[in-house]
Amino acid sequence: MKIWKLVAGILSIIFSVIVFFQSVLVGTANTMSANGEVGGSAGVFVSIFMLAGGIVSIAVRNSQKNGGNIAVVILFLLASFLGIGLAGSFSDLNVWAGWCLINAVLAIISIFKQNKGVQQ
Repeated sequence: MKIWKLVAGILSIIFSVIVFFQSVLVGTANTMSANGEVGGSAGVFVSIFMLAGGIVSIAVRNSQKNGGNIAVVILFLLASFLGIGLAGSFSDLNVWAGWCLINAVLAIISIFKQNKGVQQ
C-alpha cells in the first residue's frame, strides 16, 4: 500500500492541476452564458481537495498511525461528493470525482489492513 499511496498522491497532484484549469475554463463559460450552473466552481474545490489529498497521501505513506489515512479519506470523499453532486454539464468532473472515490476506498482499505497488522 505504501507504493500505491505514493503513486496515487503524485497522480492526484498532477490531476489536480488539470482539473483546476478545466474548471476555470468551464466556470468562465458558465458565467459568460449565464446558465446558472456551478460545475466550474465545484471543480475548483475538487481540485483543491484532490491536491490536499495527494499531498497528505504522500506524507503519511510510511506512518503507522491512522490519523493521516483518515484525513486522506475525508479529503477524497469531499472531493468526490462535490464533483458528483455539482458537475452539471461539466461531465469530466464525474471522472475526476470517480478517481477521488477510488482513492478514498483504497485509503479505507489501507486503514483496515494496518489495524489488522497491529492486532497480530
